[in-house]
Amino acid sequence: MQPLRVAVLAFDGVSLFHLSVPGIVFGVQPPPDDLPKYAVGYCALTPGRVRCDQGMELEVPGGLDAMVAADIVVVPAWNHPEIAAPLALTDALRQAHARGAQVIGLCLGAFVLGDAGLLDGRRATTHWACRELFAQRFPKTHFHPDVLYVDDGNVITSAGTVAAIDCCLHILRLRHGTDVANRVARLLVTPPHRQGGQAQYIEQPVPALSSEARLPGVLEWARSHLSDPLSLDAMADVARMSRRTFTRRFREATGVTVSKWLSAERIGRAQQLLETTDMTIEQVAAEAGFGTSLSLRQHFADQVRTSPSSYRRAFRDGNVC
Repeated sequence: MQPLRVAVLAFDGVSLFHLSVPGIVFGVQPPPDDLPKYAVGYCALTPGRVRCDQGMELEVPGGLDAMVAADIVVVPAWNHPEIAAPLALTDALRQAHARGAQVIGLCLGAFVLGDAGLLDGRRATTHWACRELFAQRFPKTHFHPDVLYVDDGNVITSAGTVAAIDCCLHILRLRHGTDVANRVARLLVTPPHRQGGQAQYIEQPVPALSSEARLPGVLEWARSHLSDPLSLDAMADVARMSRRTFTRRFREATGVTVSKWLSAERIGRAQQLLETTDMTIEQVAAEAGFGTSLSLRQHFADQVRTSPSSYRRAFRDGNVC
């Protein structure tokens, strides 16, 4: 099988972190046995040396023609979001997109996708610090400022720096399933899916309180009891907090309500079971904590935008993405 080709754009002032993330995630070592091989390459407007944001100079061998054959094109955070990207770059991105490549804008890289017209009529996000500039420059885009990434078909945008990892793990989840993405996340020692969004960073930092030390244990306990009828009171009891205090601490730490967190965790569990077992839909619903197959189908339609059966068939047929 041919490796999946990833073209990562490099330019003067590019984030060294963003340049590294696609190679780290898609080329994780040692790779899971069922993770297809990825070939991550780098390209620039003009091949040659570029200086990254850390002051190091890097040799970039390829020009924009590297995007022609790429399955995935990644644009790191653009260092001048107030200035339109060069025409040669936006043309190359439009051509890659028209050919069927998945185009990714990490952080302020979303501005380059906007300059290429790829975000017109689509949902997108970028770093919260530039949300007003983004909304002004791209009024035709349905801007979502409080999320970690937005998937709108074959155009994906992410929020601030570390959200690049969340975004790339999401791509693995789309293409190869939850189980593969989770195992890659474990190898990287990072959460497979962070709940919440940019709002938790915009509004306030996670408080460094002694009671917070108990919260991670509560999350792990809840994940191991998803099939039970979990309640807010039960989780507060495990955390040894009052209902009111637990609700506040949970929102501060995760950025979402308890009910939204549980729903997302249960969807993730259901996806894993649909991909890796032959359980019936009713059994999956019970094991994931939805109770009934009707409830599972409703939540799947809302969050995954397909049915459990269609989701399973997509993975069995190898047509996930």
